[in-house]
Amino acid sequence: MAELMFLIVAAMLLIDLVIVKFAERDLVNARLDAGQLFIHAVEQYLGQMVQVKGAGFSNVELDSQLKRGIDRMLPASGFSQVVLVDREGKKLFSSDPALGFEHNGFRTAREAAATGVTATQFSGTTWGVVWLAKSDLTISAPLLTEGRMIGGITIMGSLEPIYHNLRSSQGLTLLYILLDSLILVMVGMILLSRIVVNPIHKLLKMTEEYKGGEMVPTLGEASETSRNEIGELSRALSIMLRRLGENKKELQAHIASLEKANEELQQAQDEIIKSEKLASVGRLSAGIAHEIGNPIGIVLGYLDLLKSPDVGEDERADYLNRIESEVTRVKRIIRQLLDFSRPSSGVPEQTRVHERIVSTTNMLSPQPMMEGIETETRFLAQEDLVLADPNHLQQVFVNIVMNAADALAQKDTSPEAGAEKKIVIKTLNTDQAIEIWFSDTGPGIQDKEVPRIFDPFYTTKEPGKGTGLGLSVCYRIVEGLGGMIRAESTPGVGTSIIITLPVMNQKTGGGLSGE
Repeated sequence: MAELMFLIVAAMLLIDLVIVKFAERDLVNARLDAGQLFIHAVEQYLGQMVQVKGAGFSNVELDSQLKRGIDRMLPASGFSQVVLVDREGKKLFSSDPALGFEHNGFRTAREAAATGVTATQFSGTTWGVVWLAKSDLTISAPLLTEGRMIGGITIMGSLEPIYHNLRSSQGLTLLYILLDSLILVMVGMILLSRIVVNPIHKLLKMTEEYKGGEMVPTLGEASETSRNEIGELSRALSIMLRRLGENKKELQAHIASLEKANEELQQAQDEIIKSEKLASVGRLSAGIAHEIGNPIGIVLGYLDLLKSPDVGEDERADYLNRIESEVTRVKRIIRQLLDFSRPSSGVPEQTRVHERIVSTTNMLSPQPMMEGIETETRFLAQEDLVLADPNHLQQVFVNIVMNAADALAQKDTSPEAGAEKKIVIKTLNTDQAIEIWFSDTGPGIQDKEVPRIFDPFYTTKEPGKGTGLGLSVCYRIVEGLGGMIRAESTPGVGTSIIITLPVMNQKTGGGLSGE
């Protein structure tokens, strides 16, 4: 309300200021017109005197009748002083006898008589209506009769009465402005409240009370029947909120569907990881069966020797130690396989990359697939602590090494070829990360095939030798750990699989060495 009152009062004061300035201008112009009429009247009167007396104006003596006429007309014109000179510039009449001949009035009268030009001059300073203004007005003009110069006249007056009258009227004007402003504010508040404010408050209330899934509140009969812009806005907002509610329900249904699909996808991905792990376990189990067979045969041989009555105590103790060593070997092999095949928790924890690599090479070294393959580890990384599920990380390493072993099995190692079978596992730190390189000396992969090796079911192995999911599973696991995996290959030279994982901000305090 205060803002509306201020705007109305300011607008009316500006209007009043403009009106006052126009009134001031008109009153000053009216004063000028009155001065011109006064000069014309004096000119007519003097012309008649010249004709009656038959002499030039310079020889005419202004009688008491002219003085009385000037004294009578002067106050009515709004001027206070008048000066007359003849055509030679001699003083003939002054309403104020105290004025000297050097006064500005006589000077301007002589200039008018000499030049025949009418001049208007504003001088002095006084307080006008709202600001400072000129206080005095002087009009000088030649006196002519029948086209003949008979002298000059200057009239002088003050403009202060004009400003005083205007200021006096401003009190009543300001009162009217105040009353009009109050009336306009009251009427405006009533109209604005009815047409704008109340509907807007209802709009705000509706938007504040609206909650997704709930019924949209209405704006009442006034808004429903209103045909102005606010009513249209209310109806549009109501329709929009209803649509938002409907869209939100549809969106929630889509989100629920997507969450279910994502859950199913996650389960499917977990199943793929488990199935690939079981496939690896199956291949490792087949190799372990052969590896276990030899120690068991040795144990059975020593047991037969122990049954002989000719075995001495020293030999018996030696046989028992050897049996224990072979059984321990069998236990270690089975334990490694059981640890690898154990279900993963899926919960990330602090894991040493070097430890997982050593565990992987120890588990795979007895396998028949690794026969004739030299495995070399180069642990150059000083920081190898990562946040990962240890079993998932080891599954990645196992899959990559097994793929490398399968690739090396396809390589020509005849004496004529003169090629060696070798897998090099190297680690190094780069920019808060650890890179793990698995490089083999296999036949390599064609350039056009390299981008496809991480695709599901892509394989170059013979049917029955692989599912094509090993590297795809590795890709998903590494990506889930916030890392990257890529491949580099040169046909005839070998292939490298590079894994990059973010390391935790903690020093290893020394690394493992596999060399």
